[in-house]
Amino acid sequence: MNSFITQEFPPVSAAAWKQKIQVDLKGAVYNETLLTKTNEGITIKPFYHLDEFEKLNIPLSKEDFKICQKIVISSEVEANLKAIDATNKGADSVKFIAKNPFNAELLFKNLLNKKIEFHFEFEFLSEVFIDELTELLKNETVFYNIDIIGKLARTGNWHKSLNDDFKILETIIHKNPAAFILGVNAAIYQNAGANTVQQVAYALAVANEYLTRFGGKISKKIQFNFAVGNNYFFEISKIRAFKYIYNLMLSQYETGANAQIFAEPSLRNKTIYDYNVNMLRTTTECMSAILGGANTISNCAYDAVFHNSNDFGDRIARNQLLILREESGFKQAQHIASDSYYIESITKQIAEKALDIFKDIEKKGGFLSQLKEGTIQRKIKENAQKEQAQFDAGELVLLGTNKYPNEKDKMKNDIQVNPFIARNPQKTLIIPIIPTRWAEKLEQKRLKNEA
Repeated sequence: MNSFITQEFPPVSAAAWKQKIQVDLKGAVYNETLLTKTNEGITIKPFYHLDEFEKLNIPLSKEDFKICQKIVISSEVEANLKAIDATNKGADSVKFIAKNPFNAELLFKNLLNKKIEFHFEFEFLSEVFIDELTELLKNETVFYNIDIIGKLARTGNWHKSLNDDFKILETIIHKNPAAFILGVNAAIYQNAGANTVQQVAYALAVANEYLTRFGGKISKKIQFNFAVGNNYFFEISKIRAFKYIYNLMLSQYETGANAQIFAEPSLRNKTIYDYNVNMLRTTTECMSAILGGANTISNCAYDAVFHNSNDFGDRIARNQLLILREESGFKQAQHIASDSYYIESITKQIAEKALDIFKDIEKKGGFLSQLKEGTIQRKIKENAQKEQAQFDAGELVLLGTNKYPNEKDKMKNDIQVNPFIARNPQKTLIIPIIPTRWAEKLEQKRLKNEA
């Protein structure tokens, strides 16, 4: 059968395909008509061929991805019960978000020694508290995700000061050389409007700030947090490009690492009107994260933008990941993207362009220097404004919001939390990087006009 097909349909080169397409265009120019340029400057071609295929050496994880449940600690007892419930119902990982030091004994009651993966997001920096926590969790798999540069980028201020924060962090790392103390929160930049190339470049640049200060040995002990957007194939390629280029950067430190990736859906395209569509958005975003090679994925509830955390929303979000992993053929699925001509091409272009940005940042003093000057903020804002203009013009589509909206949909009385990011009026050292959603202005207008 295969021999028959080969005889009937002999191989056709990329050049032959291109020549045939050019004839069919009847005088139109191939490059001007069929090549598409994205906001990142990525070129999308009408077809991809083995003749131009270049396979990148991207490290794959040996284990399947973990399903993570995010829990804000307002009460240690309540957070503990939520974590137990989530892990009993399919989550094998928990991320605790803590605004202040907490009673760790209460929080982890009946959770230890059960092969649960733990993650943290701290809004404070305390050496004494981390000492106690690392001692309690010394036999667990834990990612502490301390990102003092991310804190500066997000809020505009250090915890204490540049020198004090780095000194405390250095001491914590020295005491816990085998622990994943460091985190790089690239989700900050995506949720504020950075494009895929910028996100990869900024994650690399932040990591390099830490590597420069603490040495190449910590490269295997950093977790990277990425927000995954709605451009399905580009988001798969983004994670793969980062893994590839991270190893390129680490070669300068004479080491290498399979980057640990924590992924979650983007905030950018979530809506309060026709909010059930958010389930479709988060499903494809989680699929991108899986195929891209994320190690841990935390889905967000379909109503998270405007509702308080609730059992139903959390259950649906968790079950989306369970269905993908257990019923949809996405178990150990990251290898699926490895030999796709299209994905490899996009991955390579993202990697090349991100490396150019990264080199430019380093040449101009590094990420912290560019952050203090406001260059990073300006670049993100420029792309965010470009995307906003595309959304306002209907080129970027959110179904049920700027395309086929249900005018009878009323939301004013269903909003429990402010869906619009509040600007903190406090004085800051630098301009903070603020998350924004495409639909905010449109939603504010509709809410104002509701009867």
